[in-house]
Amino acid sequence: MTYRATHTTTYTYSEPVSICHNEVHLRPRSGYRQTVIDSSITVLPDPGHLYSRSDYFGNETTFFSIHEPHSRLIISSESLVEVRPATVLDPAATPVWEDVRAEVRAHRGGAALEAFQYVFPSQYVKAGPEFASFAEPSFPAGRPILKGLMDLSHRIFTQFRYDPRATTVATPVDEVLRARHGVCQDFAHVMIGALRSIGLPARYVSGYLRSNPNLVGAEESHAWVSAYCPGHGWLDIDPTNDLLPSEAHITLAWGRDYGDVTPVRGVALGGGEQLISVRVRVAPEKAAVATD
Repeated sequence: MTYRATHTTTYTYSEPVSICHNEVHLRPRSGYRQTVIDSSITVLPDPGHLYSRSDYFGNETTFFSIHEPHSRLIISSESLVEVRPATVLDPAATPVWEDVRAEVRAHRGGAALEAFQYVFPSQYVKAGPEFASFAEPSFPAGRPILKGLMDLSHRIFTQFRYDPRATTVATPVDEVLRARHGVCQDFAHVMIGALRSIGLPARYVSGYLRSNPNLVGAEESHAWVSAYCPGHGWLDIDPTNDLLPSEAHITLAWGRDYGDVTPVRGVALGGGEQLISVRVRVAPEKAAVATD
């Protein structure tokens, strides 16, 4: 399936901003399951400087600065992405979760060594007894890892309430765990914290969902979890929708948590109060019809 994804963030200021510097993660990744055919980012007013580079995690990151007074900032991205179905795995045939933990702890090199960095707490993800206790019912001794991941995802899906007004970016993840409500970002952080607390590597994935009223998180930025599984690489799982991502999910970036892959962030001098508006649309690209 080929999708056209558009993402527009508009900042409206009560007072002029004299200068701003910004960083955005708005270009999808090419690689497993998807190929970026075309991608562009536009900024209004025109930035004085704009350049892109790959960050530590391999995400394409765009930086720009504006050195003229402005009362509105519009950041728009448009991408054409081909997404392929995910490989269907038999959960029972995946390695036992304790063996995954042992291989990562040994971190003798290769993929396991790269995965080892995702075992530790990070800025937005805590690890500890509270999260380990939450994970344990999903990971009894000898359970294959994908079975455990699916069970943990299902428990978050059924026990937590999706509520956009309940949390902000600054809400601590342990508070989300206790209150059992939040948004996709919170649910991903809870699941990552639970997995890391029992020694399993997990990373945060930001992206989009195909515009669909049956999926929670469509028409906005979305987040899910990726867990390491020897022999199969990284397995994506979406606790907000309790499913394994496939053709309906487009990956933008991944990192330790939200802080590594924030879609738009920056600093500005002036501006007073600000109003932020975000519009996201992901729709199948219609094939061109040949004409004589």
